Amino acid sequence: MKGISRKVIGWICLALVCVLAGTVIGAGTLNARAEEEKKVVVTSPFTEAIAKARGSVVGVNNYQIVNYGGNDYGGYGGYYFPWGSYGYGQDPWGGSYGWGGQSESEEVKYGSGSGVVVAEGYVLTNYHVVEGAHSLKVSVNNEETKEPELYDATVAAYDADKDVAVLYVPDLKLPPVELGDSDTLQLGDWAICIGNPLGFEGTVTAGIVSGLDREIKSGTKTTDKYGRKTESVNRMIQTDAAINSGNSGGGMFNTEGQLVGIPTLKYSGSRYTSGASIESIGMCIPINEAKDVITAALNGEKPAEETPEEGKDEGRNEQKEGQGDLTGKPRMGVTVRSWQGASYSNGQWPNGVLVMAVEKDGPADEAGLKAGDMIIEIDGTVISGSEDMMNLLRGKNEGDEVKVKYFRPDEVGNIEEYEISLTGSDAETTVKLAVVDSTIQ
Repeated sequence: MKGISRKVIGWICLALVCVLAGTVIGAGTLNARAEEEKKVVVTSPFTEAIAKARGSVVGVNNYQIVNYGGNDYGGYGGYYFPWGSYGYGQDPWGGSYGWGGQSESEEVKYGSGSGVVVAEGYVLTNYHVVEGAHSLKVSVNNEETKEPELYDATVAAYDADKDVAVLYVPDLKLPPVELGDSDTLQLGDWAICIGNPLGFEGTVTAGIVSGLDREIKSGTKTTDKYGRKTESVNRMIQTDAAINSGNSGGGMFNTEGQLVGIPTLKYSGSRYTSGASIESIGMCIPINEAKDVITAALNGEKPAEETPEEGKDEGRNEQKEGQGDLTGKPRMGVTVRSWQGASYSNGQWPNGVLVMAVEKDGPADEAGLKAGDMIIEIDGTVISGSEDMMNLLRGKNEGDEVKVKYFRPDEVGNIEEYEISLTGSDAETTVKLAVVDSTIQ
């Protein structure tokens, strides 16, 4: 140290002090950053929405009556089908094969799905979840006992074509969800699906909106006002969020926890693509399509009958009508026969009156009606038989015009033998009534 001046030693000491100070400052900065990072909590964009909506999603259980044949075998081989026993006791349509005794019936759980509370005591679900039910129960999982609590439910309103139903559950006190606007959805928006797939209550899956306005057949044939079975085409939301058996009727939510869709369908390889492997293609009904049904339920409007009352006869035994009390009065100039075409053709023909003959140059002939046409509506009133038709024409004057809606088959052969094609189309015409000498109408 003798050769080192005091000045140099001073500079060395100063440098050491600076190094130590820098180390302390650096360590302090790192500690501050670590503390700051602890305050940052990384959360899912779905967490808040799920917490908001999950408690309003319930299970919907469909109970139906099963019939067992009255024999020692309990049906063929001991098996039975949901619509009744099949084998030695009874056939699926209730007929007896002669080997059985007294049949027995039992109410069993036929199927289950999901639902969402949309107002106090009202649950939105799919129509196919509740279709054919003898009784309905809504299930809610008890957080303490982990056992489901069951509540009796009835259908308050439905639209079978849209596959939407609203249940009234008077004892259910769960909070309702907020309804969103499905018309504002865009491709790529988050989609959160909540339901009870395979009985796993409150299951949450997430994905994105993969497609909009997908035209999908309902898969469920409904009956129109003329008795024909039809399959509607609906526009749906496509999502890649997982949808499985039991999700039907549950909710598809946005990140604000608003209900924007109703999961209803998952594509599978066996049904749609001849066995090709399919993943992550599910369909949801837009919530805007269900809002009128919800409104009807809340207003106490009764649902329309799903199927009009079947006629007493299948059609072949209907008798040709006589002239009745319209002789000398304004008529259309046709000979008709009441015809329960829907029953006879398994829902492919409409019910109405079958035109057996048209008087040449008469009012109906001039309006374009032909033998084989099926008159289904007059002046906006549905016609179920010739009596309906006569009642509507009574009181009409010569020269009055009536609007006639009819079904015209593509091909007509021997009408007496009902050689009429199942395919055809509806049409309308206007008939100017006149007094004619023959035919009943």
